[in-house]
Amino acid sequence: MKLAILSRNSKLYSTRRLVEAARQRGHTVRVLDPLRCYMRIASSGFQLHYKGRSLAGYDAVIPRIGASITRYGTAVLRQFELMGTYSPNPSDAILRARDKLRAHQLLAAQGIDLPVTVFGDNPDDTSDLLSMLGPPPHVIKLNEGAQGAGVMLTEKPSASRSVVEALRGLYASFVVQEFIGEAEGADLRCFVVGDEVVASMRRQAPEGDFRSNLHRGGTALHVAATDEERVVAIRAARVLGLGVAGVDLIRAKRGPLVLEVNSTPGLEGIEAVCGVDVAGRIVEHLATHAEQGN
Repeated sequence: MKLAILSRNSKLYSTRRLVEAARQRGHTVRVLDPLRCYMRIASSGFQLHYKGRSLAGYDAVIPRIGASITRYGTAVLRQFELMGTYSPNPSDAILRARDKLRAHQLLAAQGIDLPVTVFGDNPDDTSDLLSMLGPPPHVIKLNEGAQGAGVMLTEKPSASRSVVEALRGLYASFVVQEFIGEAEGADLRCFVVGDEVVASMRRQAPEGDFRSNLHRGGTALHVAATDEERVVAIRAARVLGLGVAGVDLIRAKRGPLVLEVNSTPGLEGIEAVCGVDVAGRIVEHLATHAEQGN
């Protein structure tokens, strides 16, 4: 299999592990900076060039596209797709997952439970908007934040209104959600590859914080997902069209709730905690699809 990995930094742990896993299995692999890829679009066909040379003949591509380059990165990925290259996470699936509001709407429409979420635009509607959600605490999230950035907890109605008004003053896009207190600052990261949860870990927020992201100082422990949690995680990834995803769940009294579906989940934490060759499972998934002609 001839494999491309779209990544801005070949030295990142996740990128290095995918390269190692591919080469160990006898595949040819190349890391491409998506910002150095450029394209020709015409009704007669599609072309991609990289640093002055043509890119062609790739069987599969793994997108490791950061949030800051979502628009250009997905355009490059779409060009690969139009040239017949398989991706476990298509460009449109990444765009669905990156937009928290859109992702929540799609998941809820399929009966997948998540924290109650409200969204509005006009400042005149703020009080009624928050009343639709219920009393605080409230969690306020930037619509395209990542790794716990842009996530705030407000404990009083006045604080919720103040944060909402401040974000509107900055023309930021955000959602407001109910706070799940019984989670006690923990969530469950389920790593989905294809139709299987290949690894899972419980992430605990540091003392004084409610965000469990490892980038925010959270700690992790290998914990097996229940059958119900596995089903929810796989369904959530499938609804958004992702073949590889990190699905974050909260263990609530009413059952597992989907917090977020990450289209570019990191490998370092999950591999270290669970002792699973997640990179290898991703490459094997790609090889199977490449052999089957996608």
